Amino acid sequence: MNIFRRMNRAGNKKPEPEMRPAAPEEQDVKPELSHTLNEFKDCADLVHQSLPDKGVHFIFIGHLIGLEAFAREITVPFENASPDDIAQVLGRSQYREIGDSKTLIKDILDGSVAIFHDGRAYAINLCKPETRSIQQSETEAVINGPHDSFNESAITNLSLIRRRVKSAQLKIARLEVGEVTKTEVYVLYIVGIANMEYVNEMSRRIQNIEVDAVHDGNMLVQIIDDQPNSVFPLFPTTERVDSAVSRLTAGRILVVMDGSPSVISAPASFFEFFSSPDDYYQRWMLGTGLRILRFAALIVTITFTALYVAVTTFHYEMIPEDLLLTLTESRSKVPFPPIYEALLMELTIELLREAGARLPTKIGQTIGIVGGIVIGQAAVQAGLTSNILIIAVASSAIASFVIPSYVMSASIRLIRFGLIIMSGMLGVLGLMMSLALIIIHLSGLTSLKSSYLTPVAPNKLSDWKDIFVRAPFWMLRTRPTQSKSPNKVKNKMRE
Repeated sequence: MNIFRRMNRAGNKKPEPEMRPAAPEEQDVKPELSHTLNEFKDCADLVHQSLPDKGVHFIFIGHLIGLEAFAREITVPFENASPDDIAQVLGRSQYREIGDSKTLIKDILDGSVAIFHDGRAYAINLCKPETRSIQQSETEAVINGPHDSFNESAITNLSLIRRRVKSAQLKIARLEVGEVTKTEVYVLYIVGIANMEYVNEMSRRIQNIEVDAVHDGNMLVQIIDDQPNSVFPLFPTTERVDSAVSRLTAGRILVVMDGSPSVISAPASFFEFFSSPDDYYQRWMLGTGLRILRFAALIVTITFTALYVAVTTFHYEMIPEDLLLTLTESRSKVPFPPIYEALLMELTIELLREAGARLPTKIGQTIGIVGGIVIGQAAVQAGLTSNILIIAVASSAIASFVIPSYVMSASIRLIRFGLIIMSGMLGVLGLMMSLALIIIHLSGLTSLKSSYLTPVAPNKLSDWKDIFVRAPFWMLRTRPTQSKSPNKVKNKMRE
């Protein structure tokens, strides 16, 4: 799907633009009925109604209009008015006179009804498209706390945030992306809390996007990334309202995109992907235990299988004697080196995971459980793998599910293959070299020009109380230093 036409942002090369027929220059002409109908020629969803005896014509997109509002604002007033009273009806505040055709066409596409009378054009916004109801997020499990989540309507999502943040200091800036789709994007921040340098930088990056279409917030973050070629996600996305609001009040910036249930927050740190809103809805000792468990799961999912390959290939002396006998017996029938054995099983696990995600829910759960048991047992009996490797691969897979962020979990699973290959080539030395390269890479990443390893690099001990542990609330009275600012930078978004 070739959606990108060109991109102009610092740090990215601009691809050659595609050759396409030149479009005629748009001019601000006076809106006329015939010109508007010609612009929407061959649009089957366009509705054209008229009252010939009163000289009034209505043009709108049928599925964008609320029927009740149309009856209240259009049908009743104009059918009950006499021809001489039409001008008086159109003089009401809800009807806006439009002076150019370009603005009128945009209003129609935004859900307004265009009204033509006596050579003039008016518009009234009656937009009420069908949207998904507010439900619980299917991608972010809720154990404790609110169950409402964002949907594909930006207006609905903004109302959910406004309902929780009842402050005039919450500012919302409206932008557009997509030269064809003209998708609405809203940047949210709280004056006096958010760092205006980050607000202006986020606004600049979104305004500099030059593409034909952006369909989802997860696509948008890939375009505005500081390092788009990194495997690690630099901007977290969430569908949970409570998670988005907590980041907003902590000084983060939110980006809400129409048509996407994923709300972006920035700037972010690597450690933010290992926290969950549920940590704050239970006792602080339980929340701390879960945080530590997630970081332990990170170590297990990255190193467990790679360590098995390194030890069984180069470092048998590291294995206790009793375990060595069991391992030797288990691998006696396996014809492959440990690296091929591990890659085969890891690939099988990923195939089962992807199949379970793509199939319907009930079938997906069945294929994951049955497939894992049947294939694992059959592989051992056929001599393709050892029992201990099955345990290592299964433990790594289970540990990856502990990480709350799906995009971070997927990135770590991809990295695991590289560590297995390096361990198979150089043993523990290759594993340590790989981990060192990962840390070096993380140290060089930035999120909205902010260090990705904050508060470890640069070291901010005051923020550690909400990174590796979840301290009691009486200790969480200061905002993260990553978003804290004296706010001496002028807000360029209002200029």
